[in-house]
Amino acid sequence: MRRGIAATALAASLALTAAACGDDGDGGDGGGSAGGKVTITWWDTSNATNEAPTYKTLIKEFEKANPDIKVEYVNVPFDQAQNKFTTAAGTKGAPDVIRTEVGWTASWAKSQFLAPLDGTAALAEQDDFTPSLLEQAQYEGATYGAPIVTDTLALMWNKDLLKKAGHDAPPADWDQLMDVAADVEDKTGADGFWVNKDPYYTLPFLFGEGTDMVDAEAQKITVDSPEAVTGVEKAREIVEAPGTADLDVTADAYAHMQDAFVNGKVAMIVQGPWELTNVYAGSAFKDKANLGIAPVPAGSTGKAGAPTGGHNLSVYNGSDEAHKEAAIEFVGWMTSAKTQSEIALKNGTLPTRTSAYTDEVKAAPGVADYQQVLADTAQPRPSLPEYSTLLGDDFAQNLAAILKGDTAVEDGLGATAEKFADLVPDFA
Repeated sequence: MRRGIAATALAASLALTAAACGDDGDGGDGGGSAGGKVTITWWDTSNATNEAPTYKTLIKEFEKANPDIKVEYVNVPFDQAQNKFTTAAGTKGAPDVIRTEVGWTASWAKSQFLAPLDGTAALAEQDDFTPSLLEQAQYEGATYGAPIVTDTLALMWNKDLLKKAGHDAPPADWDQLMDVAADVEDKTGADGFWVNKDPYYTLPFLFGEGTDMVDAEAQKITVDSPEAVTGVEKAREIVEAPGTADLDVTADAYAHMQDAFVNGKVAMIVQGPWELTNVYAGSAFKDKANLGIAPVPAGSTGKAGAPTGGHNLSVYNGSDEAHKEAAIEFVGWMTSAKTQSEIALKNGTLPTRTSAYTDEVKAAPGVADYQQVLADTAQPRPSLPEYSTLLGDDFAQNLAAILKGDTAVEDGLGATAEKFADLVPDFA
């Protein structure tokens, strides 16, 4: 889901952020440590409206419990964060703590931007973390992130609209989805389904055919394999089918999709738990029980699959020892079971520690449903530093052309495979 930004805009934003953080350019030492108090900077990439207020409140709790540490909070837009941190880390102007998308962690560890956390307070009670989530935070045997939230994609559906269309249950596969979508449009006037053009949201079409963008173990590019072609052909078939909303290829497509769903203008979308707070605030879901959450529809293999996502908290390797120690203390506190439970209750996100799933957390609207989907259909990402980069602009542009009908599926995926060869040159 990464998007690039222009070099000039990036340079300007870095300068502004450095000034806002009081960064003196000395490896994340923003704020200094005058009077014995260490000031660390945290770049948070969560949603500024839905999630950030919770994190700001938690920072105050941490500072009260740790009076010798002050945390400077900076919310960085998710779609800018990867490029921004990479540039900042290369010039030793990075924050002490960064909220890393799981696909970024190994890449930054490979570049030696992150400090290893094994044996530190950041990974206290390590056995309590979900093992697969720890694996996604590792590179060459060392752990470079403490998992703070996890997620996956599921089918969100408006129960009222489906019931009016004659359906009491969500579709189990993509063909059923097209039938249900057509019925919704015919009986209610609302769109039945919205196809998100982003490559990340296309992964379930690949997983449902038993493939992925690459086979990391075999070191093989598979985005243009017959199975991938079948999956993307199904996505394009859905775009063209009755009941599907017109394909939105604008820069604001994601926001348009969310607005349509929460206001009852579309009955089904594929989405993650990070939007639960927004959805429940929508006019169509004033009755929270109206939101259905189910596994993404299955492909022709009969199996459904969705990517395991989420975020880690990582420590910048360029910070001095005092700031690293304070940062590690902060990361450990923020990823503790108690803190994760608070985050889940307020933000609707999924914890990464087993003990954080308290009875209260599991009773929160949507959380138990997503926990079940995570257990049933989530597919861990391969241990490949370049994996998240593969989801970048080249794939996105080719995919948009395919879904619009401007490019044949085989041609668009073939062009994508050629670009992948530059990113992972060792892959056949």
